Amino acid sequence: MTFFQYEGITEKETKFLVKQKTRSNTGNTTSIDNTILENKEMKKLKQFIEKSVKEYFKNIYQPKNNVEPYITQSWCNYTKEGQFHHKHAHPNSFISGVFYVQADKTKDKIYFYKEEYKQIKVPAKEYNLFNSESWWFETGTNDLVIFPSSLIHMVEKVVGKERISLSFNTFLKGYIGEDLELTGLHIGV
Repeated sequence: MTFFQYEGITEKETKFLVKQKTRSNTGNTTSIDNTILENKEMKKLKQFIEKSVKEYFKNIYQPKNNVEPYITQSWCNYTKEGQFHHKHAHPNSFISGVFYVQADKTKDKIYFYKEEYKQIKVPAKEYNLFNSESWWFETGTNDLVIFPSSLIHMVEKVVGKERISLSFNTFLKGYIGEDLELTGLHIGV
């Protein structure tokens, strides 16, 4: 996962996101609109997120072929005191992310889990991001966290002020794989 920092969500953007119609979710509520970033009020924030996703993709995956990520869905999460986000991943997506509209860096965290089978488990003298089975990060307003969609994550019960976040999924368009390895795939071209 990688963190990016937005220059500052505007009052106009915040008001737009706060007033969304919602539906019940496991542990919290989410916006009914699942293309939130397509609204004109989100133009500047969408540009920031798209630029960050492309930078993440370029730096982490270093694609050999002409391929790029694009946002497929985006929605808001509203988590009041005592509410939470259940443990989950994002199927049918390549890279996912969370932008924090309203969060308290002293109280709010996102937890990530590696739940794959380990045939051999070597105890660590000191845990770090690579040898841990779980890890958490503090999150605050204007933080953007980007991660592989397959990575399981969750948020514990909120303590204090309501946390509002904007989540998104992406997919790839272009040429992935290799013809000589019999894995070549042209998507959306």
